[in-house]
Amino acid sequence: MTARRHRFFPALAAALLLASAAPALGAERMAVADIQPLLRRAIEQGAARGVLGGEAATFMRQKFDTAAPIEIDVRSLHALPQPGCHRLEVTTRQRGVLEQGSRQDKALTYQVSFCRDGRFPEKP
Repeated sequence: MTARRHRFFPALAAALLLASAAPALGAERMAVADIQPLLRRAIEQGAARGVLGGEAATFMRQKFDTAAPIEIDVRSLHALPQPGCHRLEVTTRQRGVLEQGSRQDKALTYQVSFCRDGRFPEKP
């Protein structure tokens, strides 16, 4: 074997290992009863992933007639002038939502300004 092939196989093996581990890493979500812990984590770490539980999740599952989890992804878009405050993008997803007689996967993306101390800044 040439030196070129000796370098290719370890690189291929590493790529396959990372690809097989990616779904396991991506599956880790923080369980939350409301969105605020995810907003705070996104301010601190740049992004957060969670799954909604509690009364809010029960209400949404009943409303849309699906037992699928409600996944929430939050990412920081940029810091705001107020200390500890960021503009955040929030995406919620749920599979198999029943609306107008048909089931579809649904996603909603919106932005919010939020501060680490739990308040919403007066000016974004």
